[in-house]
Amino acid sequence: MPDQIASQAAFSPAYRLKLDTLIRLRWLAIAGQTFAVLVVHFGLGAVLPLVPCLAVIAVSAALNLLLRLLYPVTERFDTRRASLLLGFDILQLAALLALTGGLENPFAMLFLAPVLISATSLPPRPTTLLGLLAFVCVTVLAKFHMPLPWPGGDFTVPDLYIVGLWAATSLGLGFIGIYAWRVADEGRQLSDALAATELVLAREQHISALDGLAAAAAHELGTPLATIRLVARELEKAVPDGPLKDDVALLREQVDRCREIMQKLTSLHEEDAPHAAMTIRHLLEDVVAPHREFGVAIEIEAEPGGPVGRRNPGVLYGLGNLVENAVDFASTDVRIRARWNADEVTVVICDDGPGFPPDVLARLGDPYITTRGVRRAAADTDRPGLGLGVFIAKTLLERSGARVGFDNGQTGAEVRIRWPRAAFEFTKG
Repeated sequence: MPDQIASQAAFSPAYRLKLDTLIRLRWLAIAGQTFAVLVVHFGLGAVLPLVPCLAVIAVSAALNLLLRLLYPVTERFDTRRASLLLGFDILQLAALLALTGGLENPFAMLFLAPVLISATSLPPRPTTLLGLLAFVCVTVLAKFHMPLPWPGGDFTVPDLYIVGLWAATSLGLGFIGIYAWRVADEGRQLSDALAATELVLAREQHISALDGLAAAAAHELGTPLATIRLVARELEKAVPDGPLKDDVALLREQVDRCREIMQKLTSLHEEDAPHAAMTIRHLLEDVVAPHREFGVAIEIEAEPGGPVGRRNPGVLYGLGNLVENAVDFASTDVRIRARWNADEVTVVICDDGPGFPPDVLARLGDPYITTRGVRRAAADTDRPGLGLGVFIAKTLLERSGARVGFDNGQTGAEVRIRWPRAAFEFTKG
């Protein structure tokens, strides 16, 4: 069930980049390019091929105007169209640099900008292709370009320095692209995972709201049911023996049953209801009950009595998720141990399965870190996993004040949950 809920809030189906963002960034680039060309040509006295330079800039401006006319402000481009626009920006910059010194021009570092935008907004494949396009342009510009104009005469840059600029720019494209993509991808994964957690919490809150509605309905129905019961009892006394008397008796019995059901519903939100507060053993029995019918023995080790905590839906869901995982991968049995002292309450969930893979053990609990691909063969299960179930369980348990740790025991995986005793005993349901 956790994976089914997680799948509803998993990755967004496509990367989309807002066109208005690209247009605004391009206008900024156009303004900067125009300003630089005019200042260098007229202010510094360096002779540039002014008309070709302004023509290249004008092409970019014309594309911006065309996009503004063809698409609304709210348009979001898919991966292909966004990649084409960023590819155009790379080629436009390459054409402008070819007219103004190639890699000798300090503005050659602007090749990083389109690749950076792609890395933070688009999938890896188009980002790689754009990086390769920029690399090709940088390589061509290192050899083929018009000389960089200098006031007072020509200035020759040593070939070794050009090679250094080419290497630095090429490495920068790769490093910045990979770094930006990793950071953005982690942010996207965390955002999607938090959305899945919010979905789980909303589901639990919806259940609590239904409990409240049921209690209110039970309270409102109590008076008419009492009246029906009273009338049924009077009819039962007045009607002579026969089929009709049996029907009236059945009616009274059903009314009594309805009253019992209403009383149970009314108790759902009472602070002194038996299920509102429970010992840790009873809480674990409540968690384990749905998982006892899957052919895996589940043993709970807990001394009688113990601390009493509130029936917190988040704690029940989080523990249930971890127990479900243990049952999925166990060979024959799952052991759940509960221990406590004056300061701490500890629950340890162990299974006799293959354990956690060492390469992901340190990252368990992060979003989209799953062990199912590795543990599936050993546990003989075909259930797919998105890596959100453990993240959601860990998040919900930590919201209740617990600390969650993962390790491999002597026979399989081991999950340890620790609460400060005060946090466990006063966890609100």
